[in-house]
Amino acid sequence: MTLTILLAAIAIHVLTHLLIPLNKRFALKHQLLALPSERRIHKKVIPEAGGLSFGLPIIAMQYIFACIFRHSEMGWLFMELASVGILALVFGLIDDRFESRAKHKIIWQFALGVIMYIFGYRIFYLTNPWGEPFILGWLSFPLTVLWYVVVINAINFIDGMDGLATGIAAIVCVVLLVVGIREQNTLVISLAAFLLSGCLAFLYYNFHPAKIFLGETGTQFIALNIAAISTAGAAQFKGITSMTMMIPLAALGIPILDVILAIFRRIRVGNIFTADKSHIHHTMLALGLSQRTISLIVYFVTALFGLIAIGFSLNYKKVLFTLLLVILALIVIIAYILMRMEHKK
Repeated sequence: MTLTILLAAIAIHVLTHLLIPLNKRFALKHQLLALPSERRIHKKVIPEAGGLSFGLPIIAMQYIFACIFRHSEMGWLFMELASVGILALVFGLIDDRFESRAKHKIIWQFALGVIMYIFGYRIFYLTNPWGEPFILGWLSFPLTVLWYVVVINAINFIDGMDGLATGIAAIVCVVLLVVGIREQNTLVISLAAFLLSGCLAFLYYNFHPAKIFLGETGTQFIALNIAAISTAGAAQFKGITSMTMMIPLAALGIPILDVILAIFRRIRVGNIFTADKSHIHHTMLALGLSQRTISLIVYFVTALFGLIAIGFSLNYKKVLFTLLLVILALIVIIAYILMRMEHKK
């Protein structure tokens, strides 16, 4: 299957490049545009809904692999994820066109989480670095749905600067791909390789200065696939089942931290649904760093988290978990200092 997966990933990469011009024309024709505003940092109109350019080839390839594995559980997992992927693209298109209210977005996100749970993409365990994993039982449903909502918002919130979310997603895919290869898990390898290939192709047009944005179409599709890899039922990371949540959580350290900070920040102002320009990348931009520099810094930190995440599949879980907590604590402190400095300005 190695050659088949490689050829499929190459096909997705090439198709994404070919679809970008069509995607831009489609966005312009149907008013799928990111207009300059107080909430946004770009100064000119940019086509969005760019997730179509890689989402459609990935979905097509997932359906093809569903046919290849049609007589096994893996075939159903490919089929179900591809079907929900279409739904995520549709939700994203609606939002990119009409700029849905935050409350409506949350409803869609919960709906995606519930559907994925019904299809069998569930969290059965929570990692315990010091011992046996916690078996969730009835808590599996609420935590699975919450996981999808958190990951979708994490990718969405960090998508406030050219190439930031796309690059982070690509790095997370590399982490998941490495773990999948180490454990010889065909499902993880395939899904991670497909998304990595599409993100790398899209990043060529999305890095500063961006020619097209992901939009909700892209962020929801990326988040759905990343979350799905870590909740793939009985097929999830065979051999390291107890590490399934710790690996993606560590790799997504920066986006998830940004979500947590945003929640506390918005609770303080009295409305959790109020958008702002105080995310980590906005604060770094206010300090005078360029978009390219910020992206490269965040890529580096994400890669560091990724290396720690890969380490969780090895034999030094306690040491790595402690190191992860220390790094997270340092980043929280630095983020708090930066936000205080920005607030004083």
